[in-house]
Amino acid sequence: MPQTLLQVEDLHTQFFTSRGVVRAVDGVTFHVDAGETLGVVGESGCGKTMTALSILRLVPDPGKITSGRILFRGREVTKMTDEEIRDFRGNDVAMIFQDPMTSLNPVTKIGRQIEEAMTAHERFTETLARGRVIELLKRVRVPAAESRVNDYPHQFSGGMRQRAMIAMGLSNEPSLLIADEPTTALDVTVQAQIIQLMKQLNRELGTAMMLITHNMALVASLCQRVVVMYAGRIVEEGPVEQIFNSPQHPYTWSLLRSVPRVDEARKDRLVSIRGLPPDLSNPPPGCKFHPRCPFVIDKCKTDPEPSLSEVGVNQVARCWVLMRNVTEEGVEAAKASALSKDAAAKLKAPVMEVEGNAGG
Repeated sequence: MPQTLLQVEDLHTQFFTSRGVVRAVDGVTFHVDAGETLGVVGESGCGKTMTALSILRLVPDPGKITSGRILFRGREVTKMTDEEIRDFRGNDVAMIFQDPMTSLNPVTKIGRQIEEAMTAHERFTETLARGRVIELLKRVRVPAAESRVNDYPHQFSGGMRQRAMIAMGLSNEPSLLIADEPTTALDVTVQAQIIQLMKQLNRELGTAMMLITHNMALVASLCQRVVVMYAGRIVEEGPVEQIFNSPQHPYTWSLLRSVPRVDEARKDRLVSIRGLPPDLSNPPPGCKFHPRCPFVIDKCKTDPEPSLSEVGVNQVARCWVLMRNVTEEGVEAAKASALSKDAAAKLKAPVMEVEGNAGG
């Protein structure tokens, strides 16, 4: 059995604002095993990044972890002292942020910044750290590393800056690397190179990765398991292949059908997800996805959201109406973008069954 590296249990992170309490992370539970790559997907504002920042206890003001447990190799992260948490960040868990240009110091050379990441945690002496910088840049495929080590961030391209950030993250040999949208700011060719690099590092070093993204293709390329988040909660979780082949939550189904597929002979109409994510300080009653769901029924609007329940082997979902209970006619109606939402709902309502209990 794989060893559990990180265990997050019923995590709640809230922001106390003048408009009310924003429940950015609302009862999230998941785990990351040693050596595996876990994908965390969802739209912007669904709580992906805030979950990662909570793990590192980097939640910005006025946010606060209000309850829940974060266990790393059995150690309770939320109860660590300031000195222990500084040692935890970088040594045990490192994070690659979304935009490397804003994460790197523009007036300090790349090599010096990587060196500082090592000496700050006292994992390596200054002499050893200086000797490892070029080796790290070579490992992340930075060409002419011996000379580029003395360049400033503005002299690196976007892809090279991201590689430098990955080198910095790996500099203290952490057990878990959290990558927050590592390819968002890059062009398609460079994205492919970064994906290949992360695959290789995972295979060679055995570093576990938590990949935060809205790019489903990236999840398919890199991850073994995937967690789907919406409005601060996990709505579905399971093995990547299983989720892609048989998504059970309507939100997961919509996400997968909102991107074109090149591996299918038949080109289906792309499904757009109507509306916007909810205001987390004033969420809608019932299921938070129901105002946008093409398969909504009355129970979704009034009853509290069901708990995560098993819908397949190692697959769980949180939904009153699972996709396996929607007929082909209901699916086709959801794809018919020419229909208004009300008209589509009338077509779909008679063709669905409701799980007898919390079926997702």
